Amino acid sequence: MKTVGIIGGGQLGLMLIEAAKSSGLDAEYYILESQLDCPAAKVADKVLIGNIIDYNAILEFSNHVDIITWEIEHINVEALLFLSRQGKLIIPHPEVLEIIKDKGVQKQFYKNHNLPTAPFLIVDWTISIQEQMDVLNGDLLVVKFRTGGYDGKGVLIMTKTEFLEDAFLFGKDILIEQYADDATEISVIVAVGQDGNLVTFPSIEMYFNSNSNLVEFLFSPAQISEESDIHSKEIAISAVKALKSAGLFAVELFLFKDGVIWINEIAPRPHNSGHHTIEGCVTSQFLQLNNILLDRKLGDTSLIKPSAMINIVGPEDFEGTYKYAHIDWLNSQKGCFLHDYGKTLSKANRKLGHITVMSENMEQLIQKCETVKGFISVKPS
Repeated sequence: MKTVGIIGGGQLGLMLIEAAKSSGLDAEYYILESQLDCPAAKVADKVLIGNIIDYNAILEFSNHVDIITWEIEHINVEALLFLSRQGKLIIPHPEVLEIIKDKGVQKQFYKNHNLPTAPFLIVDWTISIQEQMDVLNGDLLVVKFRTGGYDGKGVLIMTKTEFLEDAFLFGKDILIEQYADDATEISVIVAVGQDGNLVTFPSIEMYFNSNSNLVEFLFSPAQISEESDIHSKEIAISAVKALKSAGLFAVELFLFKDGVIWINEIAPRPHNSGHHTIEGCVTSQFLQLNNILLDRKLGDTSLIKPSAMINIVGPEDFEGTYKYAHIDWLNSQKGCFLHDYGKTLSKANRKLGHITVMSENMEQLIQKCETVKGFISVKPS
């Protein structure tokens, strides 16, 4: 029996293990986390306590597992590179993490491989910031911290004037991108097996909260033309092939009305944009990653029905223990599925769970989602 080690014990680890257990896969799952009070601890076969950014903690963890993956990018990549050189199976390859965890390196990777992305600059503080920004069209900028951001944190949208006024506050390592004005945001999830075989999931259309930069709502299939759908998948596949690694990759893209497509970012792991696949696809993103880790045949990614996902996040007006309003009503609704991550405390914009919604056609799906969004809320317990 193989032992799969997951670095990080959040909701992605939880759902990865749930998918394996519900499918009866012959494997054990260990997680490395700094505390027992984490979502994945409830379903893991073993929890090893350690700091996921500590070199020695990851080396020690590797002694207990056959295969290593991760559910968060902010981990010690140097330890993973060392282990890979020693022959440990790590999926995706740690060199992928080196590229992805630094948004500046990631953007340069797209440019070096002729992959379409937003015009950008990695700020050089030794020369005029004003002159550097002249290469970016329009007045709006997307300012990103190169490392450390997650769940919408570390991303700011502002005008060029606002940035120039406060540039000194940002510190050294930032990336500035041209704002993708009036673009549809889509995601294409690409799975690559250890044998190099590759499949994509149906395209996903995403809508973000303008304040938190978190995905608020998404649905699949994306309501885009067949030509745009094919082009999006071609770009996503090209980007993933350039990474030269097995794994599961969520490629976020901007689609413009004139058909131009830019890659935004790649997540080398299960992603929020694929949560609907648990009920909505024949093979979920989580089961698919298990297939990859255990060197099994890739599963069928077809949609069962049009599907949507609604994120449940902590409100901004309180922090503490919580409950969901109208859960009995939700549980009575056909085609609605609540996934509670089991987190102890609600915090502002913290992901607490999600709801999958399924329906026979897109019109009914959107109507049902609007109803669900109007009912479900997070309240102090």
